[in-house]
Amino acid sequence: MSFSLSQEHAASPADSVSGLVERVTFHNEENGWSVLKVRAQGHRELVTVVGSLPAVTAGEWLVASGRWVQDREFGAQLKAETLRTSPPDSAEGIERYLASGLVRGIGPSYARKLVAAFGTGIFDVIEQASARLEQVPGIGPKRRLRIKQAWNEQKAVRRIMVFLHGHGVSTARAVRIHKTYGDDAIEVVRTDPYRLARDIPGIGFRTADQVALRVGLAPDSPRRIDAGLRHVLLEATESGHCALPFDELRDKAAECLAADPALVLSGIERSLQQADLVRERIDGSDLLFLPHLREAEQGIARNLLARVHAPPPFASLDVEAELPSIEAETGRPLAPSQREALVHALRHAVMVITGGPGVGKTTLLRTLVTLLIRHNVRILLAAPTGRAARRLSEATGQSASTLHRLLEFQPGGAGFTRNASNPLGTDLLVIDECSMVDVPLMAAALRALPRTAALWLVGDADQLPSVGPGTVLRDLIQSGGLPVARLVEVFRQDAASRIILNAHRINQGLLPDVTKTSGLTDFYWIERDEPERIMETLVEVVRERIPARFGLDPVRDVQVLTPQNRGSLGVRELNRFLQATLNPPGEPDPGIQRFGTDFRPGDKVLQTRNNYDKDVFNGDIGRITAIDVVEQEVEVAFDGRVARYEFGELDELVLAYATTVHKSQGSEFPAVVVPMAAQQFLLLQRNLLYTAVTRARRLVVLVGQARALQRAVQNNHVEHRWSGLLARLRPGDLS
Repeated sequence: MSFSLSQEHAASPADSVSGLVERVTFHNEENGWSVLKVRAQGHRELVTVVGSLPAVTAGEWLVASGRWVQDREFGAQLKAETLRTSPPDSAEGIERYLASGLVRGIGPSYARKLVAAFGTGIFDVIEQASARLEQVPGIGPKRRLRIKQAWNEQKAVRRIMVFLHGHGVSTARAVRIHKTYGDDAIEVVRTDPYRLARDIPGIGFRTADQVALRVGLAPDSPRRIDAGLRHVLLEATESGHCALPFDELRDKAAECLAADPALVLSGIERSLQQADLVRERIDGSDLLFLPHLREAEQGIARNLLARVHAPPPFASLDVEAELPSIEAETGRPLAPSQREALVHALRHAVMVITGGPGVGKTTLLRTLVTLLIRHNVRILLAAPTGRAARRLSEATGQSASTLHRLLEFQPGGAGFTRNASNPLGTDLLVIDECSMVDVPLMAAALRALPRTAALWLVGDADQLPSVGPGTVLRDLIQSGGLPVARLVEVFRQDAASRIILNAHRINQGLLPDVTKTSGLTDFYWIERDEPERIMETLVEVVRERIPARFGLDPVRDVQVLTPQNRGSLGVRELNRFLQATLNPPGEPDPGIQRFGTDFRPGDKVLQTRNNYDKDVFNGDIGRITAIDVVEQEVEVAFDGRVARYEFGELDELVLAYATTVHKSQGSEFPAVVVPMAAQQFLLLQRNLLYTAVTRARRLVVLVGQARALQRAVQNNHVEHRWSGLLARLRPGDLS
């Protein structure tokens, strides 16, 4: 006689179950919430148990207690108040456990072989006699060592998960915590919880503070106050500031810590005495700096001002005599404004070359480099990003690299190998896309540049400033203390491009020219009033119109750029819609979910931080080529090179069908599509729209509300960044 699920539950003497976890239907790594299918004792059918667990794997033995509820959609469920799991002890449970992907290198096939060979003693074999694993066909020394290592790692990670879960913290980054601190992870976190915020990307101060309070740190502890002050200043650097006014730091820290302002004032005084903070009055403002940022500003100013009056290594070149043959070699004769800039560049040891698109920066740079190479001048070319470096190399015909690679950055806190004690071997350093260079990176480049070498800084000061702290290029130009060549004339070969003409119109505060033409053009405006219609049209443009009319691939060639991360037209929602339409889940490989993101083969992804071990950098865009659930690895192709990510490292990647304009800096795309809506009000700024438009090589499509476009063009507000560099660059103002 069969029983319905509800009849079985009604017969249960207590609201508790125990049994084998047959399937993990859902597990949220952020809060541990789980939906489990359990083959429970006393029940003929699988039981659904819901509750919170730091980690759970199919095949484990589960003991749960709580109360039965009747869900309208899913039926009867045990809503567990307490859950406890333990490793399986039956052959069937152990096989399911090992086949679940818990241990890298063991999938369903090897799980069957291992249980067949060693039965329920397989766990002891892995832990104490792993050499015996080589008795199983297909397992050699290399795979055996990988299984042993993965087994030890998963045990350590699960311990960290339980520890974090017990302190009310997300377990999603337990793998990264273990990779950072090793077997000492729990002790490190218990001793200094604030290290989590400093060392683990994705874990913020509030999470670390929560752990600190739970492990017994007093709310008014000096350690907590000092950590809060540092956090507020570090958070400010993420908004581009090098410092904060005294009052602003005090108030923000008091709010962040929910602490008495008097305690925060004491903390500021203590930090000043310990030299953890530096106080300086600049242009009438009482500013507080983290010491390394103040030192970086001072170093930039001292270094550049010392070079201003020094002769360059190539001052004796006869430009006029050689220029005709150089122009013949490059095939691009120079206009009078470019000739003037060229002469200035060859007469100064430091030079800023600036201008918008189509004004000849590339032609000028190619001519200069060609001339100097004729005279055996040693030249190094660099840019902040890999894409910008590749474009610089294509433009000049010479090798170029990222600044981090040029300065030989060493991960793990070692910093740059190239410095004043180990300088670059060059007569000239050229840095392109200089608007993206922040204060710490510029300071590092100048430290490594020999005092006898020249420096040319090339960029468009009207683009968005660097993501990191400071507005270096803008400050250099505004200071008046350095020679600057401004190129403003749009040359004939670029004058037919509406992209270039409209970029200059936007920069001048004029609406772009969107007059319809009979044939194809390179700049389009599609007006839509409702955000829903903007989204629908944008997806249609990317998926159908651009591929049909221009022959461009919707994933590889088309980039959606938006001002914001959140909102219905923000990066997250746009990526969700675009992924669904351009790369829906398929069989047999539907992909995986990690850190709240679905990753699928074929997805377009963006690297969110520099990873020197993998040779990928913040802003690099690639495609997922494979997902290996047995080895727990994702393979991503970045412009011809392949990087592999363990599942626990996928917080470094985000979907990139759409990205922010800030993240697009230094990149160029065949086609750019930009949504424009009033809901983006605070972010509708001229320099942001200008930057978005100048990222496109062949096509720009703006989709949205006319009032939003007008707002962006008219709003020339440039958000103020607290810094002392501009004042330091004025000779005699500051040290």
